[in-house]
Amino acid sequence: MFSKACEYAIKAMVYIATQSLENKRVKVTGIANNSDSPEAFTAKIMGELKRADLVDSFTGPNGGFEIDINKMRQIKISEIVTVIDGDNVYNGCAIGLDECNPDEPCPLHEKFASIRNDLKEMLEHTTIYELAIKFKSGKTTLIR
Repeated sequence: MFSKACEYAIKAMVYIATQSLENKRVKVTGIANNSDSPEAFTAKIMGELKRADLVDSFTGPNGGFEIDINKMRQIKISEIVTVIDGDNVYNGCAIGLDECNPDEPCPLHEKFASIRNDLKEMLEHTTIYELAIKFKSGKTTLIR
């Protein structure tokens, strides 16, 4: 459903948020290791998230990435998805056709439209803070 980059971005944001709740900054290596993502790819993703102002970054020996708790409570998963994947998850065709609309629908168009709307609703109402708390509680995982 999401690109690999988007999956890694969501995992990275959850990991950074959990560490930020403990007043810790994390470096790219730690993010990559804890989100099961290649380090160079993680660095690229982190740059995109930083440019979108979804994370803060600091240089130096105590540097790394963090998310302020107030920001964490505001950031919706939909924002991460939009930064990394754009709006294709909300508008794209279920079977990947370039053009799919109500006038020229694919075979899954009608069924997928309601799923897409439910997905959008969920992503727009779920914060990174909620996911970080679930992960921190030990009830969820980021890697297998």
